[in-house]
Amino acid sequence: MRFQTLGRSLLLLAMLALVACHNKEEASVATPGGATPEAAVEQSVTLIKNGDFDGFWKHALPPADYANMRADWTHANPNQRPITDDDRARFTQAVQQLTAPDAETKLYDQLKPKLAQMDAQYHDQLPVMIGIGQAIISTGIAQNKTMTEPQKQQARDVLNVLLPWAQQTPWFDQDKAKQAVGVAVVTTRQLDLKSADQLQNMDFDTAMKKYSVAYGGIKQLLTIYGLSVDDTLNSVKVTTVSQDNNQAHVKIDYTLLGKPLSSDSQLVQVDGRWYSQDLINSEHAQHEQILHPAPAASSSAPAPAGTAPAPASSVKMASAAPAKP
Repeated sequence: MRFQTLGRSLLLLAMLALVACHNKEEASVATPGGATPEAAVEQSVTLIKNGDFDGFWKHALPPADYANMRADWTHANPNQRPITDDDRARFTQAVQQLTAPDAETKLYDQLKPKLAQMDAQYHDQLPVMIGIGQAIISTGIAQNKTMTEPQKQQARDVLNVLLPWAQQTPWFDQDKAKQAVGVAVVTTRQLDLKSADQLQNMDFDTAMKKYSVAYGGIKQLLTIYGLSVDDTLNSVKVTTVSQDNNQAHVKIDYTLLGKPLSSDSQLVQVDGRWYSQDLINSEHAQHEQILHPAPAASSSAPAPAGTAPAPASSVKMASAAPAKP
């Protein structure tokens, strides 16, 4: 399985968790894309909200790009670190603990004294530690070379809302921890993962099903600690700001933890249907890397400064002019 695609998918889920369906089309993927820019966004979110990730990609990408994603999924990522025996052992141990008979009780009994200890030790320090984490994440956003300035500002806005929540959430609360352990155990059992190798080598269809199970568990865990994804999803209003031929700019207003925020998305029309421009560009870049992987860097003979070729993905994305595929 392509973990680079996995990372992109998870990032996309986080972004789409800030959007909701409002006066939407039926959540059908018989016809990919949306009849209007608003419908394209709304239907994508409906599918995410339902945990239908195969349906999401089938809807969110033009048919040719969706077919490429499926075909490319199991291609090895040359930058992916091989699984070690230690990785396999740690994975097996964790899964066995979470799926053992009466795992909920056993794990909570182990966790309970540790929670009390951590509460006494870190109760006053945790808000400061979270603030330091925010500073690190903010620096990462500022230095990110793939995000536009508006995207960076939107990410900072979300971070500024999540920080007070994270600082005030009772992470060491015994009752909430017991509920969280129960959710983690049930979710792990439903995932039915046998080995680290199975996780890494899942085909596309299997991966999408596992994503759905994991997403459901994550939503439950966040709800326990006061962050309802569904409340945010249900708060959204989608508006087309501008539309010119086969290009459209969509604004998305929503509330996160009671705070009003906004985001936007660029859409492109392909064969009469509307799709996210960013998703198309991202898939083109991923596919280009599979077709033409970058040569491995040589430690013995580094290239002279200024002679390194541009990444294939950037070439592909640069070629994605207004008349997208």
